[in-house]
Amino acid sequence: MVEQYGDAVYREVQRWSLKFRLLVCGLCVLGAAGGAIPTAMVLMRGEAGWRALLVGVGCGVLVPIGVGLLIWVFRLETEVRVDGVYIRCVPFHRGFKRFEAAEVSEHHARKYRPILEYGGWGIRRGWKGRAYNVSGNEGVQLVLRDGRRVLIGSARPCELDAAIGSIMHAN
Repeated sequence: MVEQYGDAVYREVQRWSLKFRLLVCGLCVLGAAGGAIPTAMVLMRGEAGWRALLVGVGCGVLVPIGVGLLIWVFRLETEVRVDGVYIRCVPFHRGFKRFEAAEVSEHHARKYRPILEYGGWGIRRGWKGRAYNVSGNEGVQLVLRDGRRVLIGSARPCELDAAIGSIMHAN
């Protein structure tokens, strides 16, 4: 039996682990500090103009902080509703991307090799199609009627696959 989540048959929100996010954010803060110190020293000596200062601050401080914030807020939201499978990678997708139930010809839970098959985690395109994943090596493979392949990473791939099966048999 599949539980209902509002208008969704299945809902899952995935993030990178807290340890990973804290590690990356800590490294980004160290990187920003490493970029700010030389920039401040150059500014105090009066050796560079404002253009060099802006480049130094932009590359040495803002980029690491931006990467840290991106890692901190990134999450994959997956919903199975009666009319299809919906995914959203925050902050890259404003709304959900929908794969209609009628568009899906096959689906199955599977283990995969994120780096070898898709080049890592996130929103990826690899030799086996497109992947939306956050962590781990399990998910549900969708094969669409037009031949495209989409892998949706999941911490609960069997439940996700069962939910997709339930909407496909209902339509």
